[in-house]
Amino acid sequence: MLIVVVLFATVLLRAGIVLFVVYLILPATRTCPRCAADLEMIRHPVLRRLLPQVQHRWCLTCGWSGVVRRTPRGGGERTQTQSRVINRAARS
Repeated sequence: MLIVVVLFATVLLRAGIVLFVVYLILPATRTCPRCAADLEMIRHPVLRRLLPQVQHRWCLTCGWSGVVRRTPRGGGERTQTQSRVINRAARS
C-alpha cells in the first residue's frame, strides 16, 4: 500500500510541475504575440471559473486566439477600461 501512495504522490508532483511550467510559458501581456496589436478579451465563463489566473483573448488584426496570463490591473502604468468584449458565441 505504501508503494501505491508513493507512486501516486510522484505522479501528482509531476503533474503539478508541468502545470506550473505551462503557466510560466503563457504570454503575460495584453498584446498579440504575432503582430503586437491589442488583444480583445473573450468572455468564457467555464474557463473563468476553472482557471481564474488565465484569460482567453483574440487579436482582431491577425486572428490569433489563445490563452494568456491575467495581468494585474494596478501598477505604475495607466490602464484603460476594456471597451470591447466579444462573447464566445459571436466568434465564428
